[in-house]
Amino acid sequence: MGSESLLMILVIGGVSGWLAGLLLRGSGYGVIGDIVVGLIGAFVGSWLVHALHISVNLGNAIANRIVISVAGAAILMLVVALLRPRSLRERLGDVWRRR
Repeated sequence: MGSESLLMILVIGGVSGWLAGLLLRGSGYGVIGDIVVGLIGAFVGSWLVHALHISVNLGNAIANRIVISVAGAAILMLVVALLRPRSLRERLGDVWRRR
């Protein structure tokens, strides 16, 4: 693996983590967090594409990788949000608010 491919992996991971953060949370996890979420999301998305026999073809290999990584990162963020321990106040916050 050359330095150019490592740089490309980090850039794609950062972009996909940032985009997934914007889609789900409204903001990302910071530069390092976005890269980590994007890289793990790329593995999750790639595994799902192969497991479900889905074909992604946008005409550009980098665009294909970003779309798959964003989908995987979004799924990863949803799973983490479901497993994250929350306080009773956070869980029932909408119930107790006055309108």
